[in-house]
Amino acid sequence: MSTLQLSLSILGALVLALIVAYNAWTTRRHTPRRAQDEAHGGRREPGFAAGAMPPADPLDDPAADAQAARQWPVPALPPERRYGLDPLIDVIAPLQPEHPVSGAAALAALPPTRRAGSKPFAIEGLNQTTQQWETPAPGQRYQSFQAGVQLTNRMGALNEIEFSEFVVKTQAFADAINAAPDFPDMLHEVARARELDQFASEHDAQLTFMLRAREAAWSPGYVQQNATRLGFVPGAMPGRLVLPASQPGAPPMLTLSYDTQAALADDPDQSALRDISLGLDVAQIDRTEQAFARLRDVAAALCEAMDGALCDQHGQPLPAMAMEPIAADLERLYDQLDGRDLSAGSALARRLFS
Repeated sequence: MSTLQLSLSILGALVLALIVAYNAWTTRRHTPRRAQDEAHGGRREPGFAAGAMPPADPLDDPAADAQAARQWPVPALPPERRYGLDPLIDVIAPLQPEHPVSGAAALAALPPTRRAGSKPFAIEGLNQTTQQWETPAPGQRYQSFQAGVQLTNRMGALNEIEFSEFVVKTQAFADAINAAPDFPDMLHEVARARELDQFASEHDAQLTFMLRAREAAWSPGYVQQNATRLGFVPGAMPGRLVLPASQPGAPPMLTLSYDTQAALADDPDQSALRDISLGLDVAQIDRTEQAFARLRDVAAALCEAMDGALCDQHGQPLPAMAMEPIAADLERLYDQLDGRDLSAGSALARRLFS
């Protein structure tokens, strides 16, 4: 073999090797990152310290934020909680029966639905023994009742048609237990509903941020693995994870969501996610939880672990300085809700902003 032929052979082998290496690199780059088996040497992020306290103020340094996110305590899942009627956000009609009514009789007389139009509707009884208002229960006796319908929610203010449906439902219950209802003035209550709805609309903050992959896409399992290290647990819907609040009965502090179809795919490891969403429903979470600071820390930790970029809900990158004005606005919002006796995370706020 001549020197020229040998050189050409070597050059051809080198070109072939480069092509194979490039194809392997391209395939690896575009293959969704998968969850690693930590039991067999996979990477493991530091967990939460059992009694760690959150930092007083969030930092702008992503590395510091990521470390802070891992120091927050992991709260337990809260139990379900029921909220009672309140004149601040409900239209309430007292009902006085001629004689005490058994819980079984009251339950039998309740309307089949718990809504008047789009507004929650409820009937409570004054327990003859405990002297507490409660949902009628078997084995109890009630000396008085009250029916209520919520003035407003995220579907809008109570209107005349919904008020009329409330009256019809309440009257039917009153007739069944032989009670006399006392309804408030419809026009006054509808006007009160509109005023409260205006306040709620101006103070309803639901924040959504996007985490977008810089290079390789993520598989659902990869996202779940990294989110679980920060305290997230599976939600009720496919493609949804939640970070439980520390207070019993509270809604999730944060939500993490991604494409439902990717979560339901036959082989989720082959599903490619280019972005995920982090959400905070401000009015649902108590101010003391420092939910926005927690969101910032979690976002920084996920971006660092998964090589992602923090963006707004439209996919535009967010600089660190953009988060400070949001934090200041939220503090003013908390103050305004406190001044209206609708503090974030309170039972009334959770009902109103739902």
